[in-house]
Amino acid sequence: MSIPVPFGQFVPGISPIHRLDARVKLGLVVAYVTVLFSADGWWGLVAATGAAILAIAISGVPLRLALRGRRPVAWLLVFTLLANSLRIDAAEPLLSVGRIGIDAQGFQNGCYFAVRIIALVLGTSILTLTTSPIALTDALTRIMAPLRYVRVPVDDIAMMFSIALRFIPTTAEEAEKIVVAQTARGAVFDQGGPVKRARAWVPVLVPLFVNLFRRADDLALAMESRCYTGSRRTRLHAPVMRPTDWIVLVAGVAVTVLAVALL
Repeated sequence: MSIPVPFGQFVPGISPIHRLDARVKLGLVVAYVTVLFSADGWWGLVAATGAAILAIAISGVPLRLALRGRRPVAWLLVFTLLANSLRIDAAEPLLSVGRIGIDAQGFQNGCYFAVRIIALVLGTSILTLTTSPIALTDALTRIMAPLRYVRVPVDDIAMMFSIALRFIPTTAEEAEKIVVAQTARGAVFDQGGPVKRARAWVPVLVPLFVNLFRRADDLALAMESRCYTGSRRTRLHAPVMRPTDWIVLVAGVAVTVLAVALL
């Protein structure tokens, strides 16, 4: 099974969100996360989720690509739901087995936090789907530029972040290819108890980590061969904040302040 666009990989486009400066998109993501965690009711959560879906629609990125981010956190969603729902000797259980039951209020809280996690994945995935790793690295370097005066290795941090972003979709694609190959050889990942399922993933994790270390060695050798010393990087095209970027940034901050005050 081929993976056209793994989760986290940049999807080229000409939408208004693609054309925004990466620094503006970073600021909007911070504002979105602030609003998402400031909301203490369903209306605020629905509004934040709707804003994320609207941004995805404007970007032209298929919703299924943004929803790929929920697969790695599926177990976290299940754990969140169960941790809030299960009670011992629940007062008004929706379903009970012996002394253990599903509390109605706890189930509602679990659904709320699970939806918040999904909204967080949707909102933050827009950044990596509409921003190239190079543009994101340049944005981080410019934002952290004042830290150079206190001897913080800004360029090295930005380079590590760029490499990590580049390897996320590659690793996800390689993991799925290994899963398909092991499935073709008769491996079963969705049957049996937790121990059996964990053991079934060993033939996937071992070659995956071996390939990761091999790729890291190749990258280190390539950087050393090109005399990379971590010095300040130069740019062929320096990003410039346009009037549209400033308007969007100011509007995003204003909406964030208003949303935090109302929600």
